[in-house]
Amino acid sequence: MKNIFSILLIICFCSTSIMAQTTSSEVLPKYIPTDQNLHNTIVELDKKFFDSYNTCDLIVQEKLIAEDLEFYHDQGGLLTSKPQLIQALKDNICNKVTRELIEGTIEVYPIPGYGAIQMGWHQFHNSQEPNSKPKPSKFVTLWKQDGSEWQITRVISLH
Repeated sequence: MKNIFSILLIICFCSTSIMAQTTSSEVLPKYIPTDQNLHNTIVELDKKFFDSYNTCDLIVQEKLIAEDLEFYHDQGGLLTSKPQLIQALKDNICNKVTRELIEGTIEVYPIPGYGAIQMGWHQFHNSQEPNSKPKPSKFVTLWKQDGSEWQITRVISLH
């Protein structure tokens, strides 16, 4: 009886060890765009917005942000005013912070009759703290399409 218990214990330990070695990439499905054209469009819009973010081109940023914006930030709270966001970008971001997309992390999902959801990872570099190491953070952006125009309507920014 003691030997059977020992054998069962060894089998349990071995199977637990094997399961622990399974990585998330083996469990989670690999992202494949359902609409490659939409994916490419959103990636281009992301680049356009953050190129303007990195160079303090507030005119381009204003054009890409919807009037009914909702910006959820896990540290700063909720912001629902486009003018306040533009002012905050001007006061706190311009010539101080740049964003770097972590390549290959963007996922885009269509929302029929509305636009698309974009998710991904990025990191920020603060020129006022040159020795600080950027930390990857997750973001979710809701893009609304009106004809050929696209605007950011919702953002969830997680640090």
